[in-house]
Amino acid sequence: MVVIGKKKYQSGEGAQFMTRKAALKKLQLTLTDFRRLCILKGIYPREPRNRKRAQKGDPSIKILYHKKDIQFLMHEPIIWKLREFKIFNKKVGRARALREFSDMKRYLDNHPTLKLDHIVKERYPTFIDALRDLDDCLTLCFLFSTFPSLNHIPRDQSLLCRRLTVEFLHAIIAAKALRKVFVSIKGYYYQAEIKGQIITWIVPHHFSFEPQAKNDVDFKIMSIFVEFYIVMLGFVNYRLYHSLNLYYPPKLTTNDNSEKILVDEEVYVSERIAALNVPLVNLDPTLQNIEDEELEIDKFVNEGDATNMEEVRIEAEKIKKLKTLFKGLKFFLNREVPREPLVFILRCFGAEVSWDKLLFVGATFDENDETITHHIVDRPNMSKQYISRYYVQPQWIFDSVNAKELLSVEKYLIGCVLPPHLSPFSNNQHDQTYIPPEERALMDPEFKLNNEEDESEEEVEEDKKENDENEVQKNDLTKNSEEKIEAGESSGDLETAIDEKEQQRNRLKNKMKVKTGEVIKEDPWEKKRQERQEYRLRERMIKKKHRNLYRSMMEGRKERAKEIWLLRKKRRLHDTAEKQKRKEERKQKKVKVTE
Repeated sequence: MVVIGKKKYQSGEGAQFMTRKAALKKLQLTLTDFRRLCILKGIYPREPRNRKRAQKGDPSIKILYHKKDIQFLMHEPIIWKLREFKIFNKKVGRARALREFSDMKRYLDNHPTLKLDHIVKERYPTFIDALRDLDDCLTLCFLFSTFPSLNHIPRDQSLLCRRLTVEFLHAIIAAKALRKVFVSIKGYYYQAEIKGQIITWIVPHHFSFEPQAKNDVDFKIMSIFVEFYIVMLGFVNYRLYHSLNLYYPPKLTTNDNSEKILVDEEVYVSERIAALNVPLVNLDPTLQNIEDEELEIDKFVNEGDATNMEEVRIEAEKIKKLKTLFKGLKFFLNREVPREPLVFILRCFGAEVSWDKLLFVGATFDENDETITHHIVDRPNMSKQYISRYYVQPQWIFDSVNAKELLSVEKYLIGCVLPPHLSPFSNNQHDQTYIPPEERALMDPEFKLNNEEDESEEEVEEDKKENDENEVQKNDLTKNSEEKIEAGESSGDLETAIDEKEQQRNRLKNKMKVKTGEVIKEDPWEKKRQERQEYRLRERMIKKKHRNLYRSMMEGRKERAKEIWLLRKKRRLHDTAEKQKRKEERKQKKVKVTE
């Protein structure tokens, strides 16, 4: 009796994966439609453990998809809509070719529309799931909101991105959810906390758009992502506004004049910033915002979690203070300052903001108002200044938000050399990370920078000289006292000879007494040697299957240590150059004074 078993590649990885060509054949779609469908449904190629086995013995590298993902796509109703688009394009093309314009107009009026609501609900069943995946959505929508009309990007898409992003910024202002800010070459990094979820996104700098000479970026693929993200952000904005007791959609100045937006970009930007400076209308004024309510931390009786509870309480108090960081302060923005990020940040933390009403729309108070506390300036000097306000550079606002307190204004005054703008997103809790001296000085108040160390070294040298002089005087006094004692001993030799026996008895008694034990100091070199030996023994205990992983981890650690060493060396060279420069400047000043 012959037993017939399974053929090769009918089970295991050979049966789990399929190539992109096989997937297109099974779904009866073109490559562009398949790509669009995968982006909308969130399905991406997989990397198998054994590529040769997954490709049924083929050694070449191919794009592989999981079989279950392709079966999941087969039941998607969007496939039928994509086929309708294909038929629609054929009909319109044929009518245009035959110059049947009446039929072409009829086809265009009955244009098939693609709805993605069910996909958003399918991929994000709860509101928290949507918030967790909002980082890329916001970054791409803010990027598209700066684009003019380009090939493969519908004009309505960029306009919708502009509207939705402004609505989201208004929701963050109303919820006071902003936590961290950072300015970089890419743009402005923002981090907000909504419903306990941390959301980080980038807003690009608003410059005049320069079209790319090379087609390095596939805008058509990005546009498919944005097509899905627009629907998703609409859902999130609707839910956010209703949770904050606000009308949706809000009545903003930028919503009604879409024709004006397309003609003049500067008018749109100025009106968008003016809209950020206006509070939104509540649905029910009797109800309080959920975000404004004070949260009470549950206290459980557990001795081990006492320190954690204290840390959580301190962090909650810091966030509570941060929400009203600029409350009661009035800021006036000079014309050279980037207004949109500053208005958004200051309004998030309860400040009043205004600017020159002759230049831009939406000013709430004039420059000559005596109640203005801070004037934000980004130029070396100003001809006319008021005594009743601080003239501060914009970095003071960003650094104050990241420090969660109002920093001293002295380092940020007009014309001052600014301190380094440190990133609040770097996680210094991990080992083997380079911490700049300025950041270490902020974290540890006892740490001193090189400039302070140079001054302290001079003081230490002066103290050493004084101590040496005092020690010389003490030695002279001790020598004189010893000479006097020797003279007294020569006269008392007879008395000591008589009492010699009594002294021996006392010594014997002292030997019989119990003495306190002496602390034996550990040899640090011996301790390190034992630790290294124990570490090597632990390394030998690693299982065979985990050794390659351990080696790669150790190599990564060595690379990080090398990077830190290089950064420290770079900083050391920079500091020595600066020190030499300061010395030369001092010498030049002394020469000038002598002359």
